[in-house]
Amino acid sequence: MKPLKQPVSVLVVIHTIDLQVLLIERADKPGYWQSVTGSREGTESLVATATREVGEETGLDAQRFVLTDWQQQNHYEIYEHWRHRYPPGTTHNTEHVFGLTVPAPMPVVLAPDEHLAWCWLPWQEAAAKVFSPSNAEAIRQLPDRVAACVR
Repeated sequence: MKPLKQPVSVLVVIHTIDLQVLLIERADKPGYWQSVTGSREGTESLVATATREVGEETGLDAQRFVLTDWQQQNHYEIYEHWRHRYPPGTTHNTEHVFGLTVPAPMPVVLAPDEHLAWCWLPWQEAAAKVFSPSNAEAIRQLPDRVAACVR
């Protein structure tokens, strides 16, 4: 049995400078596409959580690329069908948003028990495809965030 999740997580939008975004499809909810997400384990830092989750879910080594803490938090109600993964009575999660800039779209290695497929899409298509409103909003911020970094 897996340990219960902490209601503290990361969302990591993996993207290129030309605004292509990596999406992965959930194994437990086919048709639900998302960026990398995952809960903090123990007392690890949020950067460590983001780095670990990128590695576990895509096989990419986040330390080889530019990982940026967007200093943005989303507080939302946990979907009913996933609440059993958290301590009893937990209904809300705090998500910390990160971006990971890679030089070009690249193949990834999925954790087969977590994800079924992956794709790279232009940011507008990626924002429309993800199921999570906070994920869509983070992707919609990409043009401004990337522009600010290249100035």
